[in-house]
Amino acid sequence: MRKVFFLLFFTLVFMGFFQEHFVFAQTTTPAAVGLATCDLCGYCQDSRVPGNWEKCRNCIYPDLGGVGAETNSSLTIVDNNPITPKPGRMFTMFGCINTKMDSFESDGAAASVVQVLLNVIFSVAGGIAFLYIIYGSFIIISSQANPERLNYGKRIILGAIIGVIFCVSAVFIVNLIAGGILKIPGFGSS
Repeated sequence: MRKVFFLLFFTLVFMGFFQEHFVFAQTTTPAAVGLATCDLCGYCQDSRVPGNWEKCRNCIYPDLGGVGAETNSSLTIVDNNPITPKPGRMFTMFGCINTKMDSFESDGAAASVVQVLLNVIFSVAGGIAFLYIIYGSFIIISSQANPERLNYGKRIILGAIIGVIFCVSAVFIVNLIAGGILKIPGFGSS
């Protein structure tokens, strides 16, 4: 029985090493579709799809289709060039940044990116303030008429409200100075 397995194994290995492999060249007709090496979302040929590829592809290549579109669609080469991304879009860890400009090198693109970052910062600050208001309310509810705990809860809520007012006024002042006074393109529009 061992001899049969050894002979079978030897035959398969021998056939695998000395088998002729035919490789055909790709045709150069217009109907043939080539693929780029990698796309701007980090997906490369013969590799696994990155975890955030769907979101990035919908941001940078929105014309390629919705969820579940063919993976190689962003690697397709048309007229000897890879598919061009949508102008003024970049996928970051904050999500899709859309400058509403032709490219990141045009006038006002930096201000548009700063506007997006200000929106993200304001959203995070609002969320943190909301959590602090909930925490302060819980302290007040669970204080059992203890004056120290009541004052502590009131200070937490008051601090959260002052923080939101400070954040809103900071964003307003930056937009007023940059968009209204200095007339920097890209500011003032959300």
